[in-house]
Amino acid sequence: MAEYKMVWPVLIAFAISVILGPFVIPYLRKLKMGQTERVDGVQSHLKKAGTPTMGGVIFLLSTVITSLFYIKDYPKIIPVLFLTLGFGIIGFLDDYLKVVLRRSDGLMPGQKMACQIVVTAIFAFYIMKFTDVQMTLKIPFVSGYELNAGILTVPLLFFVVIGTVNGVNFTDGLDGLASSVTIMVATFFSVIAIATKSGIEPITCAVVGALMGFLLFNVYPAKIFMGDTGSLALGGFVAGTAYMLQMPLFILIIGFIYLLEVVSVILQVGYFKISGGKRIFKMAPIHHHFELCGWSETRVVAVFSIVTAILCMIALLGV
Repeated sequence: MAEYKMVWPVLIAFAISVILGPFVIPYLRKLKMGQTERVDGVQSHLKKAGTPTMGGVIFLLSTVITSLFYIKDYPKIIPVLFLTLGFGIIGFLDDYLKVVLRRSDGLMPGQKMACQIVVTAIFAFYIMKFTDVQMTLKIPFVSGYELNAGILTVPLLFFVVIGTVNGVNFTDGLDGLASSVTIMVATFFSVIAIATKSGIEPITCAVVGALMGFLLFNVYPAKIFMGDTGSLALGGFVAGTAYMLQMPLFILIIGFIYLLEVVSVILQVGYFKISGGKRIFKMAPIHHHFELCGWSETRVVAVFSIVTAILCMIALLGV
């Protein structure tokens, strides 16, 4: 059956990730592209200092290479691939400035936001002018009706894309956390893409395989971190795929962990300023709060991944 052919992108991307790992990790270590840890952060993380970062290039390359095999027959891959690669390049520049050039802040906030807006604008223009993808939004658990945002369609797209990208970025703080959670999300998208013959199923399956291969090196204790190169790329993938499937509202369910991470930071910063120095959480993003409550890294990753898996199954019921 045709749908079983989508096993190949998973296997190809997985194999490429596994092959790239042993080459990329020593190379990054040789270039001294090591992670720096905050001395005022979780103390157990100080031992991670020096672990190679920018490892997102492993699954980013795996996804791109695998997608190129299918792009001729599946042109709808192009906008998703563009958003994934575009945000991955922004993350790479940020990592490069921080790790290689030792500029502690990387890209300035204004520079990073400007780059994100430009990439998102190109994505929006492409899908609205060169694809037949409808900009109406499927509503979870409501069949036969789609939401038309009207004049808010484009502003909503920018909000969803940039919000999702930064949500995944905040989630990347523990060994294997962002990778594990996004594997669940990518699997959900793959099921929907294959079932609806959407035309983007090769790239969703490729991301599943690429992340599984990357997890072999990223699981605790991590031999490499994905860095902003990886987390921003994954955010672009999630947002881009959601829009190609008309499912950005489903991110509220399947991407609950991303949302939780962002909200925890917003609440922490806001309450800190309003209260004159008090905190809601022991530390934000919220995965660090659970660590300081006594949870091990592996427990946090397992719980967050299980929650995401359950929410993805619930979301399937709402399609």
